[in-house]
Amino acid sequence: KGEFLQLSDSKQMAYKIAWNRMDKIKYKEIQALTVLDLRNLVEGLTYYPARDVKQVLSHLFKLAGADRWVDKSLPSYIVLPKLEEKEREPFTVKEQEALWKLWEQGDKDAAIPLIMIYTGMMPGELRKLAVNMIDFNKGEINGIGIKTEVRRKSAIYLAKDIIPVLQEITTGKVGIIYPWTKDTFYKIYYAVLERAGCRKLQPYSCRHTTATALAVDNRVAPQTVKKIMRWASTKMLDRYAHPDVSDAKEAIEKINRKA
Repeated sequence: KGEFLQLSDSKQMAYKIAWNRMDKIKYKEIQALTVLDLRNLVEGLTYYPARDVKQVLSHLFKLAGADRWVDKSLPSYIVLPKLEEKEREPFTVKEQEALWKLWEQGDKDAAIPLIMIYTGMMPGELRKLAVNMIDFNKGEINGIGIKTEVRRKSAIYLAKDIIPVLQEITTGKVGIIYPWTKDTFYKIYYAVLERAGCRKLQPYSCRHTTATALAVDNRVAPQTVKKIMRWASTKMLDRYAHPDVSDAKEAIEKINRKA
């Protein structure tokens, strides 16, 4: 009922999952635990699940230390596995065209990746999108941001090409547009990609596609990209925009001999 409730919904869920991984030690007295007990908890886990377990344990040991049950922070001896994270790739132009073709053929679920690509919306935001959040007159979506204060306070601006898609999927609807579980949402998303003949890119690749289209393909100023993507800093461009060799070669040609 303390610090936990101040965390984001996604972080609370991550820590609940971490706690459920601790069945082997849940009912042991904390002062009886050993370094080996804690290290065994993360054995076989990848980086992020292991990190969550370590963070939950660190907090529990901190509280126990304040009450003088323990005098050492054993979780600091947990060695996390190596982080092996591949850079997310954006959808290619051909893949986006394939998604549009699927939509035009009447596949309503094709709206899911298209909306995320054309708005920069996160999958968690699309899952909470309600009809009354969309203002078609202003071309904005409000009250949908998650995870950061900047996103919670910022509007999503709608490109004209995606407005008809949103209008069609909201016709006759009230409340949440996609009232599905997370698993169902992801299952439908990946099925759409398969039907369109796209690579099996994660939903966050849609957001990377937005940033790349703005910063690389259309040379939009970093400060403007920051506002559209609802970032706190333009440094996020390093993670989200994906220029390739041809972009670099085209850019270098702009440095030319002056007459």
